[in-house]
This record gives sequence, structure tokens and C-alpha cells, in this order.
Amino acid sequence: MPAEKGSHKTQGKKPDWYRATARYGKPDARKAAWQILDTFIPYFALWALMIYTVKSGVSYWITFALALVASVLLVRIFIFFHDCCHGSFFASTRANRILGYVSGILTFTPYEDWRRCHAIHHSTVGDLDRRGTGDVTLLTVDEYLAASREKRFGYRFYRNPLVMFGLGPIYMFLFRFRFPSKGARKHERRSVLITNIALIAIVLLASFTIGLKTYLIIQLPIILIAGAIGLWLFYIQHDFEGVYWARHEDWDQMRASLEGCSYYKLPGILKWITGNIGLHHIHHIRPGIPNYNLQQCYRETPALRDIIPLTFCKSLKTPWLNLWDEKKGKLVSFRSVKTLHHQGIFQS
Repeated sequence: MPAEKGSHKTQGKKPDWYRATARYGKPDARKAAWQILDTFIPYFALWALMIYTVKSGVSYWITFALALVASVLLVRIFIFFHDCCHGSFFASTRANRILGYVSGILTFTPYEDWRRCHAIHHSTVGDLDRRGTGDVTLLTVDEYLAASREKRFGYRFYRNPLVMFGLGPIYMFLFRFRFPSKGARKHERRSVLITNIALIAIVLLASFTIGLKTYLIIQLPIILIAGAIGLWLFYIQHDFEGVYWARHEDWDQMRASLEGCSYYKLPGILKWITGNIGLHHIHHIRPGIPNYNLQQCYRETPALRDIIPLTFCKSLKTPWLNLWDEKKGKLVSFRSVKTLHHQGIFQS
């Protein structure tokens, strides 16, 4: 959230401090290698331990507790995947692609297809006239009131926290990512196919070794818990009190980065797990900055510290802000719109 509404309006020009942030976009092979080691080794070690607990007949609650730890490591692996999609984790395009495919298979996400949708998201964030690709579906108050009863119900159902963070991971990671996105090109469709074939191969290998049941009772909790955490993070990065949205003719990309993306302030261990993705305003300003350089960029760039952080407690209120009020320039709840509608202030 910005310290002062509208204080970052740039009218298409980059501020003086922007150029200095470029130096943080240089990948560091040592940092990248260490992140791979400190995440992938524990992740696979936990998998081996969970297989042992299942085969040994130990209480499933112990296996589930280990799955919780593995799921947060999988969130971190997704951050590496995300960096690879931006070409920032390694200096080498080939290395980014290889790790992107590997981490994409582990997170059930096709590398090239997701990369394209995410690039569109970056170029359209905060633009009301270019919603719909790689973002959380958002309706304006006027659009909601003008919609049919069925569409309103569908939108309210989709925006229900239990649906978004409960059913959402099941839909996204188990079903939605098994198919190419709209507008996908040949190499992007191929990435979906490669990911699906790799997942089928893993399931078949598991069936002939540890057993399909063992694989499922380990894998499903991990991917669904990690997916719920990932969806929450993405949601909170772009749907929060004070967020910026504008029609295309008034849209300012720098403002969209600084005010349309949150600084989600998290404690140390959660910053490590999430690869500093809470510094999302910086990520949108410079997508080429790898996760391991974001904190340094924040610390050494005074202008980026002017952003009022979104705390965890404040973030818990945001799922109830579901509609964009263009007149007031802010997110509002279904309840407030319903109240005003009954009072005749809004006309459907």
C-alpha cells in the first residue's frame, strides 16, 4: 500500500532511482546453487522419510506432519520455477529452462505455458481493460450489478475463501494446468504435454515401486497444501486494501507496480520459504531480479521503503474485499454493495 495515494504517478516516465535497481538483476550462480541444495535435498529427504513411515505402519499423522514441511519446501521450489520463468534464477537461458521444467513437474505446472500467461499478467497488472490472463478474476461494482443472477452466484462462489483456497488448488494444479491456456503457441502446448507425460511416468514408476496408494497419500497433501499457500500469496499480492486499478487510458505501469502490488511483510522463516516474494512491488518493477537479491534491493533503495507494508493480520481481512468500486477507487465487499443497492444508490 502506498504511503500517499497517487504519490507514485509517473506519467509513463521512470523515476530517477529506477535505473539503479538494474544492478540487482544480475544472477549469482553460487546463490542459485545454494538455494537448490538447501531446498531440493531436504524435500527429497522428506519424501524418503514419508515413504518409510507409510511402509512401516507408523501413524499417518506423522506422515502428514512431514507432508506439511514438504509442502512449504515445494512453495519455495515454485519460487525458483517463477524466477526461471523470468529468466532471472540463472544467467543461462538453458539452465533456467532445465530447472524451470524440473521444478514445474514437481509443482504440476507447465513451464512455457505458465511463463507466457505470467508475462501477460506483468504487462497488464492494475489495468481494468486488460484483465483476464494470469490474474485473479475481478469484477467492478457496475459489472457485478449488471450481471445475471447466475453470473453473480458464480462470481460469489469463486470468491468464497473456502472455494478459492480449498477447491482452487485442486482445480488449478490437478486439472487446469493439464491443458494449454487460451492462445498458447506450439512450444507452450508442448510444455503442457511434456509435463503431463512426466507426471504420468512418475505415477507409473511409483505404482511399480512404492505403490500407488503410498504415492497418493504423500503427494496429494503436499501439492494441495502448497497450492493453497501459493494461491494465497498470489491473491494477497494483488487484492488488498489500497490496491491500484485504473482504466487503460489512465493506467500508469509504475504506479501499477508500486501500488497494485503489495509489500507483504513476513517474518524471517516465511521470507525464506517464499523467496522474498512478499516484496512484490519490487518484483513487478524489476521482474529480472532473482529472489535472492530482492531483500538487498529493498534495503538499499530508499524509495522502495516508502511503501506501507501489508501485515499478516491486515491481510486476513482482504478476502472479504471482492469488487472494484470505480467511483471510490477502492475494493469493497459484497455486503457493502448489497446494502447500497437496497438503498437505491446503485442501479442494476
